[in-house]
Amino acid sequence: MSSSVFPVLISGTWRQAEMIQYFSAINPMTKVQIDEFYPVSSKQDIFETIKSAAIASRELLNISPSKRADFLEKFADRIENRKEEIVKMANQETGYAIEPRLLNVELPRMTDQLRKVACAVREHSWTMPVIDTGVNIRSLNQSLEGGIAIFSPNNFPLVFNSVGGSDFAGAIGAGNSVICKGNPSHPGTTRLLAEEAHEAIKETGMPLNTFQLIYHMEESIGLILAGSPDIGAIAYTGSRKCGMTLKASAEKTGNPIYLEMSSANPVLILPDAIKKRDSQIAEELVKSCTLGTGQFCTKPGLVLVFKDQFADEFIDKVKKLMEETPDGVLLSESVMIKLDENVGHLREAGARPLTGASRNEASPGYSYKNTLLTIEGSQFIEKSSDFQIEAFGPQTMIVIMENVEQAEKIIELLEGNLTGTIYSETSEEDKLLYERLVPLLTRKVGRITNDKMPTDVAVVTSMNHGGPYPATGHPAFSSVGIPFSMQRFSMRKCFDGVSDERLPVAIQNANPDKIWRMIDASWTTDSIE
Repeated sequence: MSSSVFPVLISGTWRQAEMIQYFSAINPMTKVQIDEFYPVSSKQDIFETIKSAAIASRELLNISPSKRADFLEKFADRIENRKEEIVKMANQETGYAIEPRLLNVELPRMTDQLRKVACAVREHSWTMPVIDTGVNIRSLNQSLEGGIAIFSPNNFPLVFNSVGGSDFAGAIGAGNSVICKGNPSHPGTTRLLAEEAHEAIKETGMPLNTFQLIYHMEESIGLILAGSPDIGAIAYTGSRKCGMTLKASAEKTGNPIYLEMSSANPVLILPDAIKKRDSQIAEELVKSCTLGTGQFCTKPGLVLVFKDQFADEFIDKVKKLMEETPDGVLLSESVMIKLDENVGHLREAGARPLTGASRNEASPGYSYKNTLLTIEGSQFIEKSSDFQIEAFGPQTMIVIMENVEQAEKIIELLEGNLTGTIYSETSEEDKLLYERLVPLLTRKVGRITNDKMPTDVAVVTSMNHGGPYPATGHPAFSSVGIPFSMQRFSMRKCFDGVSDERLPVAIQNANPDKIWRMIDASWTTDSIE
């Protein structure tokens, strides 16, 4: 069997893994094993990968920013040239629709962010050059030493893939080597992307070991990778439990680790908004909760409404729409089992199911019924931690609040989230509630959205895809929003009294590329005379 197992990419070469065992992905639409076999790598593979990434880290010091940008653009081109095969594989491994999800949304977003990082690399301003001429002290952001280990999630096979996703683009854009740990839910998609990235590496003259690919490893070996002193940083997207375990290992050696974990993404609907737009908001909520079968990190899992007859009518409409919306396919059996467990935990804590709350046994694939739960505000206050368990799937829970004082208490008890949403009208009542509640909510989230659901994450410079713990491990950083997403994979380097010709180009006196730099406390594109 080992001869038919796909190779890993280590030290710039596709070769057979030193494997513990092998695995196959499962088509979640049919529960049938896909006839491809991938290795679970041993410690020997990991040690070699870490060593090679450190070597590449040194080699990349001599690679110009323009060559890194060339690679990212060439890679984007090659992805588009092979897009039909890539999205077909992603469809088989995840159950996501080819159109519009994979072909028209996720793949274009992936190639767009690769090209935007390339532009940022060429433009240089992401390095945040600062110069104080009076004392001749200059600083900027530059790459880290050692490889960046990327652990990718199961729910975005393209745009957050360990090969070519946002962490990959940002890390290489900042001048780092990368160790890509694939997700076992979509190894074939990752392999196809890695094949194109490897060819783009060769075409653009980048070091062959700029990136490496390991498909899977046991948890204990993953902890060795995260805790290696030769790693520059770690990026992880996934469950809170696994993220915190990796964090503990990384911190033993002082490795920076950027985590995206669990988020309930509260939606606060003010009274006049429900009164005037209940049908519209109900439709938007159900669409957002079931988008991607509820497997978005920004899915609205907690809805806050004030108790009155209009809230009751709104809840009835949400229930009806949940029941009318076809149940989707989940990514894997483990996702279905965990969703069932977490809905069970919510029910044990006192949540009342209005619809769903069980597996869809009639489906040929992994499926769970669209689920709506409700609780009273007093229940949330009593057991706030229990009611903030993330149920990853087509589920949401409505909290019915008695008054504004209770609303304030509930918001104060919220954990950190990626997003917080407010639906409101311009009436005096909604205006006063907005002014009183939203400042509290803003402290709990990385992104505030008004009058729209939070599942749309635009790839624009101003986007923040981060937030307080447990949404992420550090509230100051974002995995989306170029060039800021690149700065996670860099360090601030200061040059004190260094002669002009020995400085990095971005902080030399001349500025032929007209980079934005802070010179003597003012932003300018001028050269220094």
